[in-house]
Amino acid sequence: MKKQNVLNLIKYHVERNEIAFRNEAIEIAKSFDSVGDYELAEYIMGLITESNLYAPQASDFESDFLKTFDVSNLAPLNLPSEITEDVKGIINAVHHNIGINKFLFEGFPGSGKTEAAKHVARLLGRSLYYVNFDNLIDSKLGQTNKNIATVFSEINKIPYPEKTVILFDEIDVIALDRINNNDVREMGRVTSTILRELDRLTDLNKEIVIIATTNLYQNFDKALTRRFDAVINFNRYSKQDLIDIAEFIFSSFVKNFKNVSKDVRLFKKILNLSEDLPYPGELKNIIKTSLAFSDINNSFDYLKRLYSSLIGNLDKTTVKQLHKQGFTVREIEKLTGEPKSTVSRKLNEGE
Repeated sequence: MKKQNVLNLIKYHVERNEIAFRNEAIEIAKSFDSVGDYELAEYIMGLITESNLYAPQASDFESDFLKTFDVSNLAPLNLPSEITEDVKGIINAVHHNIGINKFLFEGFPGSGKTEAAKHVARLLGRSLYYVNFDNLIDSKLGQTNKNIATVFSEINKIPYPEKTVILFDEIDVIALDRINNNDVREMGRVTSTILRELDRLTDLNKEIVIIATTNLYQNFDKALTRRFDAVINFNRYSKQDLIDIAEFIFSSFVKNFKNVSKDVRLFKKILNLSEDLPYPGELKNIIKTSLAFSDINNSFDYLKRLYSSLIGNLDKTTVKQLHKQGFTVREIEKLTGEPKSTVSRKLNEGE
């Protein structure tokens, strides 16, 4: 313990800053614990625990670098069964309470990594913090390193670590490959700092859960990968998985549009024809936009927009081509907006 700790305690007490006072007391307890004075450390933590009636919750702690996220009202999570089982495995691992608490989610943008992290916090009944990279990264040489050290210091001060999940969303922003010749030295040093702080966190805090996400796993520093207890691959969507998720998204949104006629069969037919369905994040945006941008006077216009987004420009697609793709006369009528008689005539004439 340093003199500054005592001064901080007095300052926070005078200011009636209960959260800061409590955090400082926890830091002092950890300081005594680190030098072997376990009894004093336990005594201090005991005093803190006894004051639980007036103690802040884990979610009451916030800073420039750590921000809370409300996980109480999340949308349902739609993941392939394989990924769902891995998420359940994370919950089990944390409940075993043996120090397996750091997880890396890797996969394409829109594959559900961030949403899965939110649901992990919800399922564990924990507060979720995310690291604010906007404030963390600094143009001044060496300042980013200092900010990262500060972040981990703050993580270690969070009250009730057993009730907390920390999310480093898109950690590849700061965790680059240190041996990559294209990497700048400064960011290489940043990665080294993260390695050191993660090791220190493992020694000091075995109850807090860390989740990091990355879209660039192939460029991820291998030494940093080894700091995580498990890597979960989110690139495991079959085409049927994506169709099922799209149907769920469509059914959730279409009920909000009074002038839209719901046609799930034709909706799924378009999805099946797409050679390369995007992942849920992008797919959700395409479905929402198709519905929102549709002509209010044409109840099936959203299907035309969906086709153009996933297969090709419908205005440049002939009736004959649509028929070859497996669409019926009635379905072509809905897609093009042309009367059934016109569609039949064009098919007879080979247009």
